[in-house]
Amino acid sequence: MKNILIQLDTDSRPSTFDRVVAIDAGVDELFSYGGITRENLVPLVHGAMFTRGPSDLKQTALFIGGSDVTAAEAVLAEVQRTFFGPMRVSVLMDANGCNTTAAAAVLAAGRHLNLSETEALVAGGTGPVGRRVVQLLAMQGTTVRVGSREADRAQAVCESVAAATGEGRLISCAAGSTDECRDACQGVDLIVAAGAAGVELIPADIRSAVKSLRVAIDLNAVPPTGLAGIEPTDNAVERDSAICYGAIGIGGVKMKIHKAAVASLFDANDRVLDAADVYRLGLSLTTR
Repeated sequence: MKNILIQLDTDSRPSTFDRVVAIDAGVDELFSYGGITRENLVPLVHGAMFTRGPSDLKQTALFIGGSDVTAAEAVLAEVQRTFFGPMRVSVLMDANGCNTTAAAAVLAAGRHLNLSETEALVAGGTGPVGRRVVQLLAMQGTTVRVGSREADRAQAVCESVAAATGEGRLISCAAGSTDECRDACQGVDLIVAAGAAGVELIPADIRSAVKSLRVAIDLNAVPPTGLAGIEPTDNAVERDSAICYGAIGIGGVKMKIHKAAVASLFDANDRVLDAADVYRLGLSLTTR
């Protein structure tokens, strides 16, 4: 019996990136659907649930993607509501690469830092990838500053992550002006830039002046980069006494995690892989 992955994409056209990764992960058959919403997905999920017997359901799985992470989160919630009893299949949510990218960034930081003794700034920490970086760092015991141009949004992320993880070492900070950005960076060991594509979050002179900085990670590959002076291809490159990673440098690990996550869906019929689960999977890959 073949392993079938059903791609549910919230965009009108299913992502070719996610389709290629699925094939490279060893999927036998890939069914791709675009324009997925909470309102139209149930028949597709029923098709996955009811076409094979319970003992064979692990050979069918769902991948939820798309460029709108909020929409994909709503789809994931509706998928889980549709399952009942043993009638379910495994699911991976990685819209816009949010979970695999965040996991790869935190794993990279953990190569050089004891995260439980680290103070970090996540610039752009209110975006879909940034929120997950904040969550994963908080789960490792990191003291996290959530930087945003809008202080109230940063505070909302702190409260949400604290409620979800039980971790309380979360600090919201405004980072809109030059002075605010400089203040947010002071004394941190780690900076992760996870803002929108093509937006510079931290100028090179501010980054290079942070004497405590040991690791800097920029997750934006579209010029200009989020952390000025870091190249997208940087992969543990030393700049201004800090180990630096660019988006492409992080991308190799992200791709390994993405492929392994897809392959792991077919080990059981009841897996739901979101940020924390994807991170644990990535950690198992790096410790083998």
